[in-house]
Amino acid sequence: MMKLLEYICVLLALLLMGCADKKAQPIEQQKEDSTAKELLQGVWIDADDEMVAFRAKGDSIYYPDSTSVPAHFKIVKDTLVLSGTSVVKYPIIKQSAHLFVFKNHAGDEVKLIKSEQPADEEIFKNVSLVAVNQNRLIKRDTIVSYNDTHYHGYVQVNPTTYKVIKATYNDDGVKVDNIYYDNIIHLAVYRGGSKVLSRNFGKDAFAHLVPADVLKQSVLSDMLFAGIDSRGLNYDVMIAIPDSPSSYMVSLIIGYDGKMKMQLKE
Repeated sequence: MMKLLEYICVLLALLLMGCADKKAQPIEQQKEDSTAKELLQGVWIDADDEMVAFRAKGDSIYYPDSTSVPAHFKIVKDTLVLSGTSVVKYPIIKQSAHLFVFKNHAGDEVKLIKSEQPADEEIFKNVSLVAVNQNRLIKRDTIVSYNDTHYHGYVQVNPTTYKVIKATYNDDGVKVDNIYYDNIIHLAVYRGGSKVLSRNFGKDAFAHLVPADVLKQSVLSDMLFAGIDSRGLNYDVMIAIPDSPSSYMVSLIIGYDGKMKMQLKE
């Protein structure tokens, strides 16, 4: 009898642990509603302005602009789950074959209608991700003097294929990831014909000055000559979040011995 009770207790404990694990499981890891997912397949337009909002195809949602990265999606119970740089969840108010209503990040209801127009689907056939930042080579030469000695500063901003993903909200209040491309900046300083410094800078060179969450979404935008004094040649380095007023300015000083000093500018 005691062994039977012990067995029942162990079984109940295992069942409770299983229920607890299931309850604690994040929504993005829970089983999705395949029927609801199938209903969302297709092109959806905003019911108010009739502008194309997105296209759901397979496991991904595609946006009609050329800067937004497609997002993986699931529908779990009554929640639309989008996965990109982060996981975001939107409560579904109503869903049918031709209607999809959900709440955006601000709590506003967004009403979408499935498009029946072939032209709306054609939009997505021509969409390819493009860089929004300058994406061009920049070269600058500066010749200056200090204490009767001539110095030549050379800056070259080189576009790269290093992707920078910035999260933002579209017109429907849905979080989307926009793609940009970072730069590598080459700086060379010469005293007459002698090299003082020659180095490539990526944005990680300034990681000790810029918060990690900002740096992750930022582009090493530019490097401008700011003057020469007893400390050396001064440059202003701009690290900016694309299409945003948020930026950091770093003062970079190249000493006459080739040593560098950096500090944030107010």
